[in-house]
Amino acid sequence: KELQAQKERSRNAAAVDTDDWVELIPIKESVFTGYDTLTEKVRIARYRRVTSKGKTSYQLVFDRTPFYGNSGGQIGDIGFIESANERIAVVATEKENGLIIHIVRELPENPAAEFTARVDPEKRQAAANNHTATHLMHEALRKVLGTHVEQKGSMVTPEILRFDFSHFQKVTPEELREVERLVNRAVRANHPLVENREATKEEAEKCGAMMLFGEKYGDKVRMVRFGTSVELCGGTHTSATGNIGFFKILSESAISAGVRRIEAVTGEQAEKIIYAAEDTMRNVAEYLNNPQVVQAVKKMLESNETLSKEVETMRREQVAQWADKIIASTPERHGMQIFATQTDRRPDFVKDLAYNLRQRSPKLVFVVGSVWEEKPTLTVMLGDEITAQGVNAGVVVREAAKLMQGGGGGQNFFATAGGKNADGLQAAIDKAVELICNQLN
Repeated sequence: KELQAQKERSRNAAAVDTDDWVELIPIKESVFTGYDTLTEKVRIARYRRVTSKGKTSYQLVFDRTPFYGNSGGQIGDIGFIESANERIAVVATEKENGLIIHIVRELPENPAAEFTARVDPEKRQAAANNHTATHLMHEALRKVLGTHVEQKGSMVTPEILRFDFSHFQKVTPEELREVERLVNRAVRANHPLVENREATKEEAEKCGAMMLFGEKYGDKVRMVRFGTSVELCGGTHTSATGNIGFFKILSESAISAGVRRIEAVTGEQAEKIIYAAEDTMRNVAEYLNNPQVVQAVKKMLESNETLSKEVETMRREQVAQWADKIIASTPERHGMQIFATQTDRRPDFVKDLAYNLRQRSPKLVFVVGSVWEEKPTLTVMLGDEITAQGVNAGVVVREAAKLMQGGGGGQNFFATAGGKNADGLQAAIDKAVELICNQLN
């Protein structure tokens, strides 16, 4: 019943209440003028109210618009519309059934008035730069990896670009670096945008334009060229590759079988990545008190390895010393050599001690509890003669661990358990000893 109630709440939260369109001007399509201008005189052709998750917004369709609607992987423009009396922010732009839809938080006082639509120029330029960089990277990937590389998806925002492509293995750091070099070489070449908005499909094919497999193209297509990069694309692009400034790959990963993904940044965002890397290197150099970071880190690792070996040698010696004392001070009683106690030693020390003692005592019953980093651990080790009588350390530790709100297991001669309640550790030790003794008796 509660699950069903939660499902209902989720449905209600996700439900979108959309009013019917209010039509002010009859239009067949909203003319996109954003390739040529970021400012346009517009009228609202239709609008409707939308309510989702208790929040209300309005969708506006203009007779013409400079705003690019979210499509082809490129995020929609933002900006505002203004009249003599008010200014209203456009927080998103979408495409639906061939119409460009502008999302606003409030409806204009007079929807029938004439407005000036203005696209945010910085956001548009940044998105355009990233979109052009995606085309350049696509071409570079085909040169570096092979002509089997095909676009499988993309996302372009003002902040970042993401490109999915067909490839059969991880792209190596050397290959990624070569892709970066090729893209940045094209950026420095400052190739101008050459476009043909009325190209035929045949013309595009003759020019070697990249076409997306499975994509439907009309009789007329928009062909975008930057140097040797030629693609069919309806998105917005920079006027010349030099505007991109700098291109930097952030990551490369697999998203499905035979499909890889690259995320990258350009311009100001790329600057931030370089600055962050420089700051990190400078901080490391200051921390190591050595400007030669690589040599300093290498020396530190070598020193650490030497110290680790010394510590390991000391630990083994200490384990052996403890084992000597335990064997000497733990007499055999009733066919057992029992050592049961609590310690503040690390669990790995306790384990090494247990194995050392087992080699020395076939009648060993080793039950030790330790609390490390506020977590209780119970360790049980049994000698060969004890296990030969049917005692199982895994069974014992599972039952005893219940007293410290834990569980565990292991082999018949060695088992460990962790718990949540350190206050129950001594009771768990006593229970383990009791279980072993009862089975032997």
